[in-house]
Amino acid sequence: MRKFPIFFSLFMLAGGCGKDNPRQEPVEKQVQAAKPSVPSFDGKRAFQYLVAQTDFGPRTPGSAAHTNCLAYLKSEMEKHAYAVNIQNFTHPAYKGGTLQLSNIIASFNPEAKTRILLLAHWDSRPRADQDPDPKKRSEPVPGANDGASGVAVLLEIARNLKAQPPACGVDILLDDGEDYGMEGENSNYLLGTKYFAKNLPPGFRPAYGILLDMIGDRQLEIPKERYSLRYAPDIVELVWSTARELGTFAFSNEIQGEVIDDHLPLNEAGIKTIDLIDFNYPDATNRYWHTTQDTPDKCSPESLESVGSVLLHVIYAQPA
Repeated sequence: MRKFPIFFSLFMLAGGCGKDNPRQEPVEKQVQAAKPSVPSFDGKRAFQYLVAQTDFGPRTPGSAAHTNCLAYLKSEMEKHAYAVNIQNFTHPAYKGGTLQLSNIIASFNPEAKTRILLLAHWDSRPRADQDPDPKKRSEPVPGANDGASGVAVLLEIARNLKAQPPACGVDILLDDGEDYGMEGENSNYLLGTKYFAKNLPPGFRPAYGILLDMIGDRQLEIPKERYSLRYAPDIVELVWSTARELGTFAFSNEIQGEVIDDHLPLNEAGIKTIDLIDFNYPDATNRYWHTTQDTPDKCSPESLESVGSVLLHVIYAQPA
């Protein structure tokens, strides 16, 4: 990630601008004071969070890895958040029985009236149905990029929010069951956000939401997603203009097609939400998506840092 400094020039049109002008120093101090202090996002630490999730194995609903990772994520969020709540729910399983699913909701600065919602899914896909090897298509997906990358960025953001509270309130949703469905069966996707949108906490009304999905790709390039432009064009512009100011070129002005993702149930519930997603993983071949090749070596700390830094600047620029 490259950063370009922003310089402010103050010109006094009357009365001169030399040492004898008593107003110059206070004005400069006011400009400096107006700039929000933004903590630094640690991409290497975020990458450690990514690896910690994949070390459990594929976090598919009903597996031991799913149970263990839930405990880990809850514990990590409890280190940083003001409050952490687990929203348990169930869903019919394909092979009979019932899936036990859990959303994790972490809140920061709960008294703030202006709030931002950040979210990512923490489950991984039960079947690698796009794997080039037919013998592996019934195996679960490791989910390093598709799942763990967004969660990793949010864990590192949570750590920063605890160390340096922003003026606004932030709620982080780690949703479950996003990737459970069979190809083409949309009713069995986005389970966690569908449940969350129908069971919002009392009085919960964030100003907007930002979804992180597949943002760890080593060849990161995030286009503008069409549903995001339809539902929340102002938030797309907010994020992309922040990236431009920081010189973060992973955010592309290209427009990608509509992506069925976790932002849709929230938009339908009246919470305008955008999707940050690099669907071309690692490139236009998309050859790692929903395969057993979705592993940490396909991701990078630099990509996580690009996204995390932009989001921190968005958060800390938000007024109370």
